[in-house]
Amino acid sequence: MRRSTRIMSAIGAVALVVACVQTNAVRLGNAPVRAPVPEDQVAVYRTASQVPGRYEGVALLNAKGEASWTNEEKMFNSMRKKAGEMGANGIILDAINEPGAGAKVAGAVLGTGVERKGKAIAIYVFPADSVRN
Repeated sequence: MRRSTRIMSAIGAVALVVACVQTNAVRLGNAPVRAPVPEDQVAVYRTASQVPGRYEGVALLNAKGEASWTNEEKMFNSMRKKAGEMGANGIILDAINEPGAGAKVAGAVLGTGVERKGKAIAIYVFPADSVRN
């Protein structure tokens, strides 16, 4: 009985890791290191034209997660969290790539799963009254 409990615990742990969205970041050029920003204070913009003022790029973000365990909201939240850790207060979405129906069927048949992937640019939006040096 103990062995089956350990096996089930291991399977559960693997399922939790697979269910999570993972986001990595690559800092851009000379972007200064700023204090972290809470995730709920990181704004999401669909396009650069929606950003309400002057901004600078902080990092490129790449997110991925098992398609059957994630959704766009989880992708956005993971990217917001990573951007905030990098000192960014906004992200400009690039793309969320959804696996096609054929890929989902193949993943289910083969038991491999398929990934949903997202890209964004973490940005720092300057306060409206700031003056650039």
